[in-house]
Amino acid sequence: MRRGLSLTFLILLLSSGLAAHSQAFDLTGPKVDVRVKRGEVTLPIGEMPSLLTGDRIWVHPDLPATQSARYVLVVAFLRGVTNPPPPAWFTRVETWTRQAREEGVFVTVPADAQQAVLFLAPETSGDFNTLRNTVRGRPGTFVRATQDLQAASWDRMRLDAFLDEVKVTSQTDPKALKERVETSARSLGIKVNQDCFLRPADQQAACLSQHTEGLVMDDANTQSRVAQIANGSTADLMNQLSYSQAAGGGVYSPYVGAIVDTVKILSSLHTAHYQYIPALALPSGDTLNLRLSVPPSFRDPKSVVIVALPPIGPAQLPPPHPADPAAEFCAQKPNLVLPAEGAPLVLATQMAYDLKLHIETAQGPIDLPLRTDPAEGGLAVQNSAFSLPAGRLTGVVRGKWGFEDWEGPRYNVHSAEPGNWTVTPSDQSALVVGRLDTLHLEGDSTLCVEKVEQELPNGHALALEWKSPKPEMIEVQVPMKDASPGTVTLEVHQYGLSHPDLLPLQAYTEAASLDHLALSAGDSSAELTGTRLDEVAKVSLDGIQWSPVTLNRVEDTDRLSLTANSSTAGLEPGKRYLANVQLHDGRALKVPVRVTPPRPQIVLLSKGTQDEASGTVSPVQLGSPDDLPVDRRLVFFLRSQTPVNFPRNERIEVAATDSSFHTVLSLADGSLMLEDQKTALGVIKPLTRFGSSAFGPVHIRAISADGVTGDWLPLGTLVRMPDFNDLHCPRIQSRPCVLTGSNLFLATSFSASQDFQDSVDVPGDFTGMQLNVPHPANGILYVKLRDDPATMQTLALPVQAIPQAAQTLSAKSPAPVAAAPVAEPERAVPAQPSIPPAAAGSAASSANPASPAPDKP
Repeated sequence: MRRGLSLTFLILLLSSGLAAHSQAFDLTGPKVDVRVKRGEVTLPIGEMPSLLTGDRIWVHPDLPATQSARYVLVVAFLRGVTNPPPPAWFTRVETWTRQAREEGVFVTVPADAQQAVLFLAPETSGDFNTLRNTVRGRPGTFVRATQDLQAASWDRMRLDAFLDEVKVTSQTDPKALKERVETSARSLGIKVNQDCFLRPADQQAACLSQHTEGLVMDDANTQSRVAQIANGSTADLMNQLSYSQAAGGGVYSPYVGAIVDTVKILSSLHTAHYQYIPALALPSGDTLNLRLSVPPSFRDPKSVVIVALPPIGPAQLPPPHPADPAAEFCAQKPNLVLPAEGAPLVLATQMAYDLKLHIETAQGPIDLPLRTDPAEGGLAVQNSAFSLPAGRLTGVVRGKWGFEDWEGPRYNVHSAEPGNWTVTPSDQSALVVGRLDTLHLEGDSTLCVEKVEQELPNGHALALEWKSPKPEMIEVQVPMKDASPGTVTLEVHQYGLSHPDLLPLQAYTEAASLDHLALSAGDSSAELTGTRLDEVAKVSLDGIQWSPVTLNRVEDTDRLSLTANSSTAGLEPGKRYLANVQLHDGRALKVPVRVTPPRPQIVLLSKGTQDEASGTVSPVQLGSPDDLPVDRRLVFFLRSQTPVNFPRNERIEVAATDSSFHTVLSLADGSLMLEDQKTALGVIKPLTRFGSSAFGPVHIRAISADGVTGDWLPLGTLVRMPDFNDLHCPRIQSRPCVLTGSNLFLATSFSASQDFQDSVDVPGDFTGMQLNVPHPANGILYVKLRDDPATMQTLALPVQAIPQAAQTLSAKSPAPVAAAPVAEPERAVPAQPSIPPAAAGSAASSANPASPAPDKP
């Protein structure tokens, strides 16, 4: 049952019947000084939330010396809506008299009084009696007006505090406007129009200050005080009025309806001499600053200004609470603000005063002075230059609420402890020159850390960037790009301590950063991943020592291959191990070890090639058993080493060493056949599987059923050979012969001797089908193939005599160009080299490489 702030801006607007054109309480009225004495203590009106029977009220009209119109000040007390006050409860003060101007007047709150109200009325004949009779005749009207005006004044003070913050921040720090305005609004219970922050910066403050009628939100604490001064619930009446057409048809809060009703009632009290207009009283110290919405009239009917004083009754203590009850704060941090919510009047008014944060310690209590700061959203510590025992403490807010002692929210505070910061064990060797390093420091709490610095050789200090990822940890950036190896000292400065904590550290050259060591049980090889692994000297685990072999870099990660000096078969797959890594500079690191099950391993027993049964025998005798003609069938025997028996679901991968082609053999497709439990025969037709462009070194490895691969084993080199047809030679040994065939460019050179003296080289772009070659000795030519130029092959073709005419032409043709055609009338020689029939078949089958025809043994 509360109101929006619109009530404060619509009171007099509706009393004059102008519901569509609201007028705010923006006219400055007269001032009235008020103090209240209770016992021996006197307080200004700004610190008074309520009055009690017996309080002596000093009232002094603060009118200007040039005041021409004479005002009569009437101090009156009310005792409920159905009980007219006695005549003695009205005190008349003639403000133009010397006594009133210089001394004021004292009035005592009578017993049974429930409300106190001031009237400022222009002097007329019978003014006092007229006003007193009006109040005594309609006490409920003035009780209602007093209640509503007092609550409206409290709301106006909350709004003024908010608008003051908007104005100041927009002029001094526009970039912080959104953050500070939202903080202030949260602490004062103000609704913020978030759309204002979408406007240009120079328009945000004006937007936030517009349409303030509905900015003040409900405050349950003020509600309880309204209920207190109202002596009962008026929810039904307020709700009924708020949904009436006169009150805006439900646009405003229920409290607005009550204000509208009060204004209408006051309007009905017009007499020939007086009309009643309400005023908001905004206390500051001992002065009530009055705000009017319409100018007062000094002609009949003259305007009587009604001013509400605080309610009479026991004070309702405010119930503020911490924004986060579990939050901790550094007690010695300068400009410390303790966030508080739930009691906006504590922050917006002067009713809470003499505030302090009371902390109990073993050495005795300590009180830290506080001030309210709605812009920061709570209570600000005014003095941080004090000494506290180290550790965690609890502080409670204490102060005064009017004449009453008040105890507010509790806060968890922390006091810095010296010598409590250390470098985490994992970062003991983390300082490496030539880069920006990150260190993690551990301590009791980061709440009181002011800054972290690095001592420089010239005696100065370098401020370091730091943050707190955890309440007890500091993450600090240490620039070591231009630093040298040696001692580096960090300084951790904390609030409340005169000297920083010093942390001497050792800076190294860039060290290895280790990820993990991976190996399969039984493998002699392992792989270490990380960065700067060139610093690794050796790795050891359970008596096994690995030494570096090769270092590769993949993107931003180093991969170091290592070999073991003893068997790794004793390592258990899946078990967690931690290996020791020794660096070249003597630093020792730890790295986790991942041991996987043993990988499949095979042994190549033998290999060979076979000509097709229907094909012609090649005239070339290969010079190396590792040369594997692509157009022949390749067969090889394998024996399983790990596991002992050859699994039936194990496959064999055959691939080029440069990964340009590959295929997989299995028992399922017939390309593998078990000889016994341990041995398998593999058969592959390279031309069918890979096509006529397959050449170069190939290797094989085993693949388990779950995709784990074994080590690669060299299988040989795939070579392609020309299709040799005929060799025609003249009878004279010194003259060259003519070699005919297709794909002759697959050979690099021909010679009649094994030392390749006087050899004939074949250009790489040779397209002919006849070639001049040296005259063979004993019918043998030596040839080197383009796919394996380091190996000498032997070519044995029957030598046929060249006709006389061809000999003449041949004698005139220099080697190694294409030879003149040999006279063979029975067939025509094609102009371009042809692809062997087998290759043509390969081209056809390679059109669907995903499903090659099985190579049966």
